Amino acid sequence: MSKILVVDDEAIITMQLEERLSAMGYTVAGMASSGEDAIAKARRLTPDLVLMDIVMPGRLNGIEAAKTIAEMDIPVVFVTSYADDAIIEKAKQVGPYGYIVKPFNELEIKAAIEVALFRKTAEQELRKAAHATPEKSTRRKGGDAEDETGAEYIDLPEIKTVLLKDIFTDIVLFLYADPTLKEPIFRFAIEAGLKKGGRNFFAYHRSILQKYFLKEIRDGDLFMRRVKAGEVYLLPGILEKCSASLPQDPPAGTLQVLFDFSETEEFSDIITVKNWIVEKKSQGVPLSGIIAVDMADIDHHQIKLLSDGIAKIIISTGKETTLSFAHRSFPSEAVTVVPQATIDDVVKKSLEPVVLSLLEKPISGYDIVHEIHSRYNVLIPQARIYTYLYELEQKGYLAMKISGKSKLYSPTEAGRKYIHNRLNEFKFVFRHILGDGVTAIPPSDTK
Repeated sequence: MSKILVVDDEAIITMQLEERLSAMGYTVAGMASSGEDAIAKARRLTPDLVLMDIVMPGRLNGIEAAKTIAEMDIPVVFVTSYADDAIIEKAKQVGPYGYIVKPFNELEIKAAIEVALFRKTAEQELRKAAHATPEKSTRRKGGDAEDETGAEYIDLPEIKTVLLKDIFTDIVLFLYADPTLKEPIFRFAIEAGLKKGGRNFFAYHRSILQKYFLKEIRDGDLFMRRVKAGEVYLLPGILEKCSASLPQDPPAGTLQVLFDFSETEEFSDIITVKNWIVEKKSQGVPLSGIIAVDMADIDHHQIKLLSDGIAKIIISTGKETTLSFAHRSFPSEAVTVVPQATIDDVVKKSLEPVVLSLLEKPISGYDIVHEIHSRYNVLIPQARIYTYLYELEQKGYLAMKISGKSKLYSPTEAGRKYIHNRLNEFKFVFRHILGDGVTAIPPSDTK
């Protein structure tokens, strides 16, 4: 079980991280609230990983503390509210294993931790190999920083994602959380593969890239295949035929692949595809490219399975979402662009339907606070949420059970009926306010 040191000067953040990390199966080795405290506890506790805030009180900030902790051979993942270019550039100089912008979600934390731990293990194995073969030691080429995995980094223009320069000499795992931001990376990768020559194979569930490569598809330089439900298992056979018929001479004899698995129901088949690619690569087949997977419906155990055998990984969590009305409690068609102050006012004054709409499955008060913050960029005090949950529990509408350190609330049979009716009432009120002709609220059947 991996030990994690949490460093943040906000007590509520450290408490929330401790709760979520424990629920995910990690051990919280300790907590620190300053850079100096973080260094001291890192030396004493020797954690497997540090989650580090950047701006903290004291003589040392998180970046300065991370530099010292990195010398102890402990990976650091930054968790911060600051994402401007100047701070990111300073953070990159200390070689972090990840950078998460608050407000974070559980998926981002899990992915960052698992990938960081995997990368650390890979680096340790490479160091052992380097002692046996000194000529493979760390080096610098042409002024570009190169880490011990042999990866060089550049910034892909217009996208907040780090892309590997040698993307078409190895296999890369690309984990994305926002499907709308993947297309520019895919287009860049396909263009790079076409410039290199050889065969290029793009398999996808959904894509708009066909229109950009009509000539290349017609000339046979790019093969694109839509993978329908239940067809992932066909890919290894197609790849086997492609690799078996490759010419002997490079670059014509190379195969570049790009597989986008935005649907993950056939996860075991996705792993089979990944294993086939890794095995063929290890056998010397001139095979390279990207395996891309949507992180939305996979957990950290599945991320670990995907990462196995792949040393180079890209994680893109997407642009910050300030406002998302993906809820029946708010009529999204009525919203265009409104000031954040207005959103704060609306959410705080309409908190009841917001909370009720989140009670479809067991959930903790912390998760409700986080979900509201994530969707609307509004921070609600936990005490207010738990007070309302307690009132619903006392009325018999919610049942509470303890899970680890969390209190999970779920609706009773009477509660489901109550929530359904209350949300319907709010829906009719919103429609009446918006003037769509609805003037009456249907009678409640909770009595």
